[in-house]
Amino acid sequence: MPDPDDRIPLRSPDSAMQGQGADPATAAHTGRALVILPLLPGDSSTRPPQARLAEAVALAEAIRLDVPHCEVVKVARPDPASLFGRGAAERIGGMAEAFEADLVVIDHALSPVQQRNLERICMAKVIDRTGLILEIFGERARTREGQLQVELAALTYQRSRLVRSWTHLERQRGGFGFLGGPGESQLELDRRLIAERITRLKRELEEVRRTRGLHRAARQRGDTPLVALVGYTNAGKSTLFNRLSGADVTAQDMLFATLDPTVRQFPLPSGRTIALSDTVGFVSDLPTQLVAAFRATLEEVQAADLILHVRDVSHPDSEAQKADVERVLAELGIDAENDPRVVEVLNKTDLLPATARGALGMRLTNQRMMEGAERAVAVSALTGLGLDDLLDLLDRRLSSGWRVMELSIDLADGRALAWLYAHGQVLDRRDEEGMARLRVALDPADAARFETQFAG
Repeated sequence: MPDPDDRIPLRSPDSAMQGQGADPATAAHTGRALVILPLLPGDSSTRPPQARLAEAVALAEAIRLDVPHCEVVKVARPDPASLFGRGAAERIGGMAEAFEADLVVIDHALSPVQQRNLERICMAKVIDRTGLILEIFGERARTREGQLQVELAALTYQRSRLVRSWTHLERQRGGFGFLGGPGESQLELDRRLIAERITRLKRELEEVRRTRGLHRAARQRGDTPLVALVGYTNAGKSTLFNRLSGADVTAQDMLFATLDPTVRQFPLPSGRTIALSDTVGFVSDLPTQLVAAFRATLEEVQAADLILHVRDVSHPDSEAQKADVERVLAELGIDAENDPRVVEVLNKTDLLPATARGALGMRLTNQRMMEGAERAVAVSALTGLGLDDLLDLLDRRLSSGWRVMELSIDLADGRALAWLYAHGQVLDRRDEEGMARLRVALDPADAARFETQFAG
């Protein structure tokens, strides 16, 4: 039997739905699920089991599953047949029956054999962490690009296991059929058909990748810098994106509230226009299939002029979440500790006690003085606190290396003046004797273009 301390109290279904911004009176549950976290020997996670279990429950609640019970189960020796061993597996099956659960979520990777055997013992559907995340992503994807990427990830995952639960040819709701669908118990796809579908999806995603490359090239020709938001899911990226760009991307207190990537342009205080990209949120043990499938989207991060790592500084596992995000960035070839493009945005400071906010501000000031560079800024995307500092930081970082020029432009030369305001940062201007005396900061390439186009 597990220790009593291994169990955590659950929010009621109504309070869970309220936390997600949904109306509990109208938001229907998709089923009842047990959530089980296996604690294996040699577990190297830096997070306490309770925190990991709470996150697994939140993932289940993100697709409106009612979770009447969750538990950490210690595994002395992993069983190749069922992971837990016969006794523990039968006890989990007994709990599934007692709580009338039609789904058991195992917050760990399961082999096809382990999944099949646990389903026979529990007499209920069993999915692992990867299957749960894929189900969430399948429900969240709205754009054609997002749907293609999630379907590729799901098919890649399914290819190595029994495919009886795949229902993408006939389904009544979002998701990828792990939790049920019409004809699920009879529908089986031949692996050859899955392989052919994967090939087609890769071709379509290659076209997406090419189109994104063309858009990036157009932005670069137009001298529009790209700023990419990355971060752990529910760190507040979408709220920050909306605040800065004036967009209306869905922002809820829920894991993976948004999935589809979004790019918006907006002006900085200097007048310079930037493109802001909101990417998919990361999570611990993010399935490798998703990282690979979202390659076209994540290339936006690789090509970004600045990368804003949004962190929920109020979360007790903020440091562990930071490490998880940096691991995914490392898979993309980005060394977050040493890449000068990475800036940490310490979000949700409004949830910190006043003393903690003061200590955070002091730490950032000392860090800035010691390193001689701003690598972090504290904000609250919800209240707007610190956003002016963030915008000023973006202006400074994107203008570093610019050339400052003293220019005298005839006031009648509206074309040259308009060009300078569109491409540079006008630091000072005095109009006298029919001339505009300007002090302008320009990118070296723009400075050369100005001298070529407006020589003399």
